[in-house]
Amino acid sequence: MDWNEDENGHGHMHDGCHHGHAGHSHSHGHSHGMNLSQQPKKRPLMDDSSSWDIVKASQFGVLERCKELVEAGYDVRQPDKENVTLLHWAAINNRLELVKYYMSKGAVVDQLGGDLSSTPLHWAIRQGHLPMVIQLMRCGADPAVADGEGYRALHLAVLFQHLAIAAYLMAKGQEVDGPDSNGQTPLMLAAQKIIGPEPTNFLLKNNASVNAVDKLNRNTPLHCAVLAGNVDAAHILLEAGASVDAENANGHTPIDLAHQVHSPLLVHMLTHIKQERIQSSSRCLRVVNRYKVLLQFLLCVASFGCVGAVLDMDSESWLLKGFLLSCVVGVVNLMSRTFGSSAFRSLLPASALMASVFWMLVTWCLWFLPDGPSTTLQVLFALTAAGLLYYYLRTCRTDPGFVKATEEEKKMNVLVLAEAGCLDPRIFCTSCMSKKPMRTNHCFSCDACVAKQDHHSIWTNCCIGARNHHHFVLFLFFLMLMGFWMFYGCFTYWSTHCLLHYEEEGLWGVVSALVGCSPWLLAILLMAFYHTCWSGLVLALQLYQIAFLGLTSAERTTLAFHQRKLRQPVSLRQNPYNLGVVRNLVSFFQLRCCGLFKPAVIDWTQQFPPSRDQPAFGHPDMV
Repeated sequence: MDWNEDENGHGHMHDGCHHGHAGHSHSHGHSHGMNLSQQPKKRPLMDDSSSWDIVKASQFGVLERCKELVEAGYDVRQPDKENVTLLHWAAINNRLELVKYYMSKGAVVDQLGGDLSSTPLHWAIRQGHLPMVIQLMRCGADPAVADGEGYRALHLAVLFQHLAIAAYLMAKGQEVDGPDSNGQTPLMLAAQKIIGPEPTNFLLKNNASVNAVDKLNRNTPLHCAVLAGNVDAAHILLEAGASVDAENANGHTPIDLAHQVHSPLLVHMLTHIKQERIQSSSRCLRVVNRYKVLLQFLLCVASFGCVGAVLDMDSESWLLKGFLLSCVVGVVNLMSRTFGSSAFRSLLPASALMASVFWMLVTWCLWFLPDGPSTTLQVLFALTAAGLLYYYLRTCRTDPGFVKATEEEKKMNVLVLAEAGCLDPRIFCTSCMSKKPMRTNHCFSCDACVAKQDHHSIWTNCCIGARNHHHFVLFLFFLMLMGFWMFYGCFTYWSTHCLLHYEEEGLWGVVSALVGCSPWLLAILLMAFYHTCWSGLVLALQLYQIAFLGLTSAERTTLAFHQRKLRQPVSLRQNPYNLGVVRNLVSFFQLRCCGLFKPAVIDWTQQFPPSRDQPAFGHPDMV
């Protein structure tokens, strides 16, 4: 049998996943009732196929020889000594033309064969041949037929992690929670036998039930994951809302099973989730979850304010200040542990940034304004603060370009792409089950495909994509300006209110004088310095990519990866989206300048590649 070679040039359609799976006891060869030593590795170039028997000709896809033998009287329905038919051999080797021919000669499309009593469709699925799966189903193959192990077509696709085939089967009407002959759903099999997040994530995205039970032991998918010691699957199922209190036929909960399999990690995980859910049912925590953004912001404001107030105390006792700072840190740590959900923690960088901006504004109003800066400076600072807050909110509140589709559209996309031979990771997202427009990437933080995605920003807690990228760049610009205003205000204040004798006491003496004069301003200066540095560096990188390359950060990373993989130098400027510095900037910021410029407005969520042979970043004419 020919496992890898396709002498006729047929492409083997894979979904980008590994074939192996945890806990499955059969190899690809022995699962079908044949010996690996009997399988031809490669078609001999000088071998005369006219002397081959029909099995060997079917394995190598020699259509003319097969026709010759069938016309001579060979019955295509006749199995060999291992109960394997010619249709099985053609299916496992992805010989599409042979399958069409054998079906025209009366082959039985759902005939069982091999050690596991599998149909040709089962064989094609195990090998990941999506074109063959499509061809067999066009010929009437029934995906609901179970093999000798009780697995149906969808279960095998999940078990061997061929997610493109699984997507096609579901689009053709296979129920995601359909049981196999043992009463197990595909999600139960994934939780029990697949180490890693896929295909558990894939099935949950397609509305698989986390609380379904098998008919034999009444186990849920979480029970299956715990029994297999599959921590990854258990974690994903818990995040999806799987019950930790569900009892199986023996009255055991997942926590009971975790103790039985002696897995301290699973016991800790399940117990922690159970406690979290009990706590979240309280009225207090419901309020916290509802207003978590505001509460996180207020917590950061209070924390920064307390630290600054302690440092700015008139007391000369640094021991007292150290004790008070320890108390502040302890209170913050306690609150973080109490409300330390993953959603709460993800908001921390954005909340800390806004708290920093808040105290910068307070410092300007209470420390710098009383010194009477000119009206021009006050107006410029007000414009900077307004621009910073406006573009920050626009960045956070604007849809970055999420690719959306209805369930019917998703199914239709799967069918159309699969039957056109385009169910490719560049074009189809198995996480979203949707067709990907050009320049689109799947964001695992947002759990969605984002058109022209640049990156997921921790400072805004949102994705940066086609529709909010220019807002993000302007936010960085105004944040950097705010930092410069803080530098100006601090140095002006110190020169007026503090006695600095650099010539006499040196740098250390100046630092000591600043700490004694106003520790608060020194803390604000350090905070402003930090935010100015990172925002300035990111802004410079963004402007370089936008103006000189016409690429996003994600596209630049992808191109760099291909460079390392191919070991060929490729100019980043040579891409279909680089229109030159001026046109790049005009297009990105949508500059019109009283009609002098006419930038093209492109909805990147609707720009689909015209064919599967697209360039690395899409079609060159779509600019």
